[in-house]
Amino acid sequence: MAATSNRSARRAHGEGSIYRRLADGRWVGSIELGSQGGHRRRKVVYGKTEAEVVGKIRQLHFELARGLPPANSRMTVEELLRRWLSDVVAGRVTPSTLRNYRDIAEQHIIPVLGKRRLIALTPADVQSLLRQKQESRLPRRVSTKKGVVEHPATGGYSSRTVKLIRGVLGQALGQAERWGMVARNVVTLTDGPREVPSEGRTLTPKQARALLDAARGERLEGVFVLLLSLGLRTGEVFGLRWADVDFDNGVATVAQVLSRVDSRLVLGPPQTERSWRRINLPRQVASSLRAHRTCQAAERAFLGDAWQDSGLVFTNEAGAPVDPSNFRKIFDRVTKRAGLSGWHPHELRHSCASILLAQGVPLEVVSGVLGHSSIRITADFYSHILDPQREQAAEAMSAALWGE
Repeated sequence: MAATSNRSARRAHGEGSIYRRLADGRWVGSIELGSQGGHRRRKVVYGKTEAEVVGKIRQLHFELARGLPPANSRMTVEELLRRWLSDVVAGRVTPSTLRNYRDIAEQHIIPVLGKRRLIALTPADVQSLLRQKQESRLPRRVSTKKGVVEHPATGGYSSRTVKLIRGVLGQALGQAERWGMVARNVVTLTDGPREVPSEGRTLTPKQARALLDAARGERLEGVFVLLLSLGLRTGEVFGLRWADVDFDNGVATVAQVLSRVDSRLVLGPPQTERSWRRINLPRQVASSLRAHRTCQAAERAFLGDAWQDSGLVFTNEAGAPVDPSNFRKIFDRVTKRAGLSGWHPHELRHSCASILLAQGVPLEVVSGVLGHSSIRITADFYSHILDPQREQAAEAMSAALWGE
């Protein structure tokens, strides 16, 4: 046992036992935590000065008074992330979102900060991680007729990816703060990347009509109709049930999504509360769904007992959920037929929003149709579509105030 100072002094109430070690001059303090399993439990803290140890002892008493457990000085960032993902996130989000969070933790945070002790993590550590990701030199892979060719390294991860990294770590540390494992969430003391919204590609009304013409007669023609006219996500379309379609009132309810998790197709709830929504069906969309229901009934009658009654609007030939990879093949064939090679199904969602905004539909209505978590997301992503409306606002004000 290390030698201790023989100087004793009466401690103030709540300061616990504090002494200075003669061997190295460090100050040591401890408080009693009661007994557990017949054994006395103590918490020991260290510091360079007596005042530092007194401060730590008082903080421990404060946390105990609030019902918080003393911080585990040995817990690492990696241990926190794994506990947070399994104990908190797994019960609150969809399987695909949980997988995305785990990928962010495993690929980006744990390799850099995983071994760092939680209580020693600083804002500078987090800021360094974010800077590394922004400045990483990433090889660029391009598909050619001869295969995939790797070009020289380019710039780092996108601002959106870096923002996701910061968000996942921030949520985990926020939970650690609520658990009393850390005194503060250091991520809140860092600056996130400046995210410049990407306008993305959108179909013109003429291109959209050409695509619907090219999809006419396809077994999954209705999928193209819903993606383009309602702005649904692919997983929302393939998770739609007949029970969610109210033909009498012309309304469809987005109540579940189809996603791929660990090579399995899984049906689950929408990702956010705003993603759960009711959408009015244009007359032509309702007609398309009725026609599809008639065709599906014929398929079901033909297969008889072999039909897998999933209750879904769009299924494969046996009644089971549609594999998104199989639909992508159909999508590529149809878009090529329409003279639109190289497009992605998600771009139909962007096209829906752009067409609605260009037609003068209010921003808050478009945000509700898309199921965005906030109207700000809609405004940021589609701000370029709103320019004509801003010009109209300026002209209206000129007319109102100056009669011009």
